[in-house]
Amino acid sequence: MAFGRQSRGTERQVVLFVLCVCVCQSGAETLRYSLAEEMERDSFVANIAKDLGVSPSQLASRKARVVSEGNEQYFRLNLNTGVLTVKETLDREVICPQSDICTLFFKIFFENPVQLIRGEMEVRDVNDNSPVFPEKKMVLEILETASPGSRFPLERARDKDVGSNGLQNYSLGSNSHFSLALGTGKDGAKYAELVLQRQLDREQQREVNLLLSATDGGSPPRSGTAQVRIVVLDANDNIPVFSREVYEVRVAENSPPEQLVVRVAAADPDEGSYGRVRYAFTQTSERSRQLFELNAATGEIRVSGNLDFEETKKHKLVVRATDGGGLSAHCKVHVEVLDVNDNAPEIVLTSLTASIPEDAPPRTVVALFSVRDRDSGDNGRTECAIDGDLPFSLTPTFDNYYELRTNAALDRERTAEYNITITAMDWGRSRLSSRERIFVQISDVNDNPPEFTQDVYTISVKENNTPMLRIGKVNATDADAGKNSRVSYALVREKGKEQTDVSINSENGDVYILRPLDYEEVRAFEVTVRAADGGSPALSAEALLRVLLAPRSAEPGALVAKVVAVDADAGQNAWLSYELAKATEPGLFRVGLHSGEVRTARAVTERDAPRHRLVVLVRDRGQPPRSATATLAIALVDGFSEAHLRVSEEAPAADPDGRLTLYLIICLACVSVLFLATAAAAVFVKVRRARQSMAGSLPTFPKSAAESSAGSLPRSYVYDICFSAGTVNSEFRFLRPLFPCFPAGLPHGPVRANRGFASGFMPWSFV
Repeated sequence: MAFGRQSRGTERQVVLFVLCVCVCQSGAETLRYSLAEEMERDSFVANIAKDLGVSPSQLASRKARVVSEGNEQYFRLNLNTGVLTVKETLDREVICPQSDICTLFFKIFFENPVQLIRGEMEVRDVNDNSPVFPEKKMVLEILETASPGSRFPLERARDKDVGSNGLQNYSLGSNSHFSLALGTGKDGAKYAELVLQRQLDREQQREVNLLLSATDGGSPPRSGTAQVRIVVLDANDNIPVFSREVYEVRVAENSPPEQLVVRVAAADPDEGSYGRVRYAFTQTSERSRQLFELNAATGEIRVSGNLDFEETKKHKLVVRATDGGGLSAHCKVHVEVLDVNDNAPEIVLTSLTASIPEDAPPRTVVALFSVRDRDSGDNGRTECAIDGDLPFSLTPTFDNYYELRTNAALDRERTAEYNITITAMDWGRSRLSSRERIFVQISDVNDNPPEFTQDVYTISVKENNTPMLRIGKVNATDADAGKNSRVSYALVREKGKEQTDVSINSENGDVYILRPLDYEEVRAFEVTVRAADGGSPALSAEALLRVLLAPRSAEPGALVAKVVAVDADAGQNAWLSYELAKATEPGLFRVGLHSGEVRTARAVTERDAPRHRLVVLVRDRGQPPRSATATLAIALVDGFSEAHLRVSEEAPAADPDGRLTLYLIICLACVSVLFLATAAAAVFVKVRRARQSMAGSLPTFPKSAAESSAGSLPRSYVYDICFSAGTVNSEFRFLRPLFPCFPAGLPHGPVRANRGFASGFMPWSFV
């Protein structure tokens, strides 16, 4: 035992033998090592850094790691020292139960840049298993008439070790009847046969007990024993004879249980029990016995387990036929397992880059994976493809390895992530496939500048504002993500210009007036606003900010006037609605639908015209509906004065419809000339009385007005209405008709204009 420990300790020293370094087209190298089984956990295997000629720091910087083929990972790589060690104790008999040479394949993988180095590790056998007989007690029935020199096969001993540590010799305990003959089969396995040296005599000795020993070639050697019981039978002069010495059959893997494989048959011409043959397995491995069952009476061999081509391709069975007199014969059954496409390809992901920048060039490696199919032939031949139309492609490298690469430019703003499905399919008749999903995030690159919602921002502010007054905001968006989309605002300072009167919030774009402004000093000014993102380098955009000062301060909704109409009808025929028919500036004023109140629709600005003319239409709900109009002339002034009122009388507001105004003037001139021609005498006689009447009171309506069925104010009038700026309850300064007439084209109807009110600081003048 001391010698065994010393030998094992010596074998822990791993012998590095790099037979060759092959530089293939992919630039891969092959490292070959040897390691004794049963080494302790974390035992030294090799110094990878030294063998590859790199420093341990390079292993760490390039993110090197060891990847074993298959599901089990047997090795560990220390990036600090470059030493390769075993993760667990290796048992060659478990890893390679069917192979004399046990080789583990692994790869050293470098991520930056991507490189694979192949490695092979031979696990050397140590003598840790003793030979074992399948049965501790074997019984042989031999006729007493058996002639000297007859041979009787014995059950083989099994030794899980290989090579010199495997089974090497059989020995038989001393006796006077049998000797032992050794032989080697075609598969290299040693077997033993009993050789009858002296004829048996049942009457002298009914049984012979022998001790059979099997010894391996280890140092020290190990051995196993079995008891051989020889039963001497009465004379039986015919032995069973098989129809064939070797039966060769084929059966598909995954065949169902109870499926017939072959039927062996042996004939015995004897009669009675001596001619009745029984069948049994002999010299057959335990695994084969689990997969096949033999009918002792019929000789039928059927499937009893799951045949797997990938596990064992051929099974060798030995069938013994024994008659009732104990005579036996043997035949061999060779069962070849046929491959069936029952294994889908396996995709093993070796390396994956979870996130790549959107400016990554085409042909950038995203992932590295391998595809393996355990089937053979076309059943094990595979091909890979990417599902869908994605900007990625697959490039085969070596040993069924594939690289997933980009094949087009990426844009995170269009697609932020990709769900890539890789399908691997074999070439079998019934093709099998497997899928692997890879999620790839596209990281943002600062490739989009901010964009303002407007090229020019126009903001109005009243003069004499309070300091630090928020007057509006600007807004810019950036299509990038994260800090690349974080927009900050700033004013562009031009050289040689004084500091502006506005400031801007760098985070939200709010615009503030820093100090009170005077309309008489500054009526408008412009500044440039720059929006920059948080990228490196930062991208920016500019917009123009125009600030206008508004001296006139009428607020939206201020009452300007009220139009009142009366309809003598009843019911829905007297239901009236008002609307603005015409306006010099349609968006500045609005009319209440049922109240007839004329109010400002928005704040008055410096750009608005000083004079406006409104045509208010009132309509009933009769069938057909009737309507009438009233015209309001509005002057926008900063204050009331007699001079302004005189100017208002002398300069009426411009009519937006020049052609209609011309027609009205022509009609008025014609009526005036006709009136003057027919009533010149009456006017001359009564001119004095008419002047006195006009000076004392308002003009009286003609008699026809009193007789009208429409109510008050049967004709359209033009009023000059002015308000003072001091109070909301301003009184009319004057109200007098300028000229009673029907404008051409206007329908008849009762309309009157009541007094109006001005709110805030805006005085109104109606002409």
